[in-house]
Amino acid sequence: MASAHHMPYGAALAGDAQTTCFRLWAPDASSVRLDIDGRGIVSMANTGGGWHERAIPVGAGTRYRFILPDGLAVPDPASRAQYGGDVHGWSVVVDPASYRWQHSGWHGRPWHETVFYEIHAGVMGGFAGVAAELPRLARMGITAVELMPIAEFPGERNWGYDGVLPYAPAAAYGRPDELKRLIDQAHGLGLMVFLDVVYNHFGPDGAYLHAYASPFFDRSAHTPWGAAIDVGKPEVGDYFVHNALYWLNEYRFDGLRFDAVHSINNDPWLCALARRIRAGVKTDRHVHLVLENEANQVGFLAEGVFDAQWNDDFHNAAHVLLTGETDGYYASYADDPISFLVRCMDEGFAYQGEEMEGKARGEPSKHLSPLRFVNFLQNHDQVGNRAHGERLPRLADPEALAAATALLLLSPFVPLLFMGEERGSRAPFLFFTDHQTEELRKAVREGRRREFARFEKYGDHMPVPDPNERRTFDDSVPDEGDQAVQGRIARLLRLRHEWLVPALPTASSLGAQSLGDRALVARWALGTRRLVIVCNLGDLIPCHLRAGNDAIWLEGNEQARTSLSRGQLAARTTLAYLENP
Repeated sequence: MASAHHMPYGAALAGDAQTTCFRLWAPDASSVRLDIDGRGIVSMANTGGGWHERAIPVGAGTRYRFILPDGLAVPDPASRAQYGGDVHGWSVVVDPASYRWQHSGWHGRPWHETVFYEIHAGVMGGFAGVAAELPRLARMGITAVELMPIAEFPGERNWGYDGVLPYAPAAAYGRPDELKRLIDQAHGLGLMVFLDVVYNHFGPDGAYLHAYASPFFDRSAHTPWGAAIDVGKPEVGDYFVHNALYWLNEYRFDGLRFDAVHSINNDPWLCALARRIRAGVKTDRHVHLVLENEANQVGFLAEGVFDAQWNDDFHNAAHVLLTGETDGYYASYADDPISFLVRCMDEGFAYQGEEMEGKARGEPSKHLSPLRFVNFLQNHDQVGNRAHGERLPRLADPEALAAATALLLLSPFVPLLFMGEERGSRAPFLFFTDHQTEELRKAVREGRRREFARFEKYGDHMPVPDPNERRTFDDSVPDEGDQAVQGRIARLLRLRHEWLVPALPTASSLGAQSLGDRALVARWALGTRRLVIVCNLGDLIPCHLRAGNDAIWLEGNEQARTSLSRGQLAARTTLAYLENP
C-alpha cells in the first residue's frame, strides 16, 4: 500500500504518473520560468497571490529548477529530492507511491511505552546503516529511534541543522525509498521512528527563498541565525505544516521533535501547528510531538497539544553532579545541583520562573505528568557542543554514571539514550560540517573557537577540532564500547517495560528530597504501588530509609540493600523498588 501527502508546494505527479504540476510561491517575482533538464525552458502561469504554476507531461525522475526574472536558477524549496545532493542544482520529481510498504497495518505505539534512541544517520552509514542496527536496538528494549535532521544540506557531512530544503532527504544518507525502507523495517520490529525537524531557520548555504519570497522572513524579528521566519503569514506557516504532515503521512514517521521552538517567536502558531498535525493524520495512529524549548512553557504541554519537552534541566543538574563542571551554562546549576535534580524528579522542570542568566525562565510544572518530560544524560547537543565532544564515560566516575543511568531509565519520565551510550562508547561526537566555500569554513571554524572561550578548560593548549575536516566526522563514529554496559542497560529496560510501563499513564509524584549534597530519594504513585528510587552519586552516607518486606526490588545489589537496612546508603549507587502504599 502506497502513501502520498498532497500539498500546494513543489512538484506533484498526476494520477497517471505521466504529468507533473509544478508550483512555486514567489511573491517577489513577476514571472517565473521552469527549466526541465533535457527539454528546455518554459514559462509558468502567474495565478495570483505570488503563485506560479505549470503542468508538463513528464514523470518521476525528471530533473527541474526554476528560473527567476534575473536569470538566477533555483531549486524547488519543496523539492522531494536533489540530484546528486546538490542544494544549488536540479530538483527531482519523485513518485511518492513508488515504495510498497510491507507493514502498512502499523499504527504506532502509545506514548508511555517510549524509550528514545537518538541517532545521526550519517555516522551510522546512512539509512541502510541505521536499518542494520534496528534488530539489536529492539532486542535491548529501545522502542523509538529518533533521527537527527535529514533535510538536504550542502556537502556530504552535517549535523543536519544547516538544512535548506526541508522536504528532501539528504542524498548523502540514501534515496527517499531507502528512508522509507528503514522506517518500514523499524515498524516490523515494533520500533517507532521520530524525525528532528528545524522550523526556526535555514542553513547559510543553499537557501534561495530570500531571492524571490522576501515575505517569508520578518526583518524586524531576529534569531541567532538572522531574520526570523514569519510563520504567521499563511503561505509561510503552511509550508511547515505541510512539511510536518509530509514526513508523518508520506514517510510514516511516528513523531517529530521540533528544534529550538523558543526561536520561532510565535506561540499561537505553534499551538495551531500541533492541532493541524493531529487533524491531518489518521485517528487510528499513535503520532507524537516533542519540543525543544529553552523557555520551559507548560502551556505547550497541555493535553492535545505537544506530548513532551526535552528537559535540559535534568541533564544539566546531573552533569554538574557527575563531572563537577561549572563553566558556561552549567554555572546556573553549580550552587546546589542536587536541589535542582530533586526538583526535576518531583516537578519536572528545575527552573519554573526563577532568574537564569539575567532573566526569568520557565513556568510551574508540578501539575504535569512525568510523561511530559524527556530526560537524558547525553544527547547530540550536550556531547557535540563540547569543544572535544567528550562523552560521559570520559568525564564521570563509572559507578556514579551507572547509578545516574539507572535513575534515568527507572524513573517514570520518558528516557532518551544517545547513540553509543547504550554500550558505553568512549568515542567523541564532534561538531562537523562540509561547507563548500572557504568563507563559510573559516566562519564556522572561528565561531567554534569563540564559543568555547567562556569555558576555562579550553585554550591554545587544547585546540578545537576543525568542523570541516573529514577526520572530525570519522572520529565521531561510536566505538563498540563495553558489552557489560550494554547488558546492564538492556536489563534496566526489561525491568522498565515489565514493571513500570503498564502503570505510567497514571504516574504522579509523591515528592522528592535531597539526602546530603549528592544523593536523593524520590517517590511516585504508580498504579496500585509506589515507586521509590534512592540515588547516591557521591560517597557512603548515613541514611535512615527502610524498604518494606514486601518490596519488589528493581535495582540494587545485595550489598547495597544490606547497607540500607543498616542505615547507610552505599556510594555511587541507585536503589529502586516498588512497595505497597
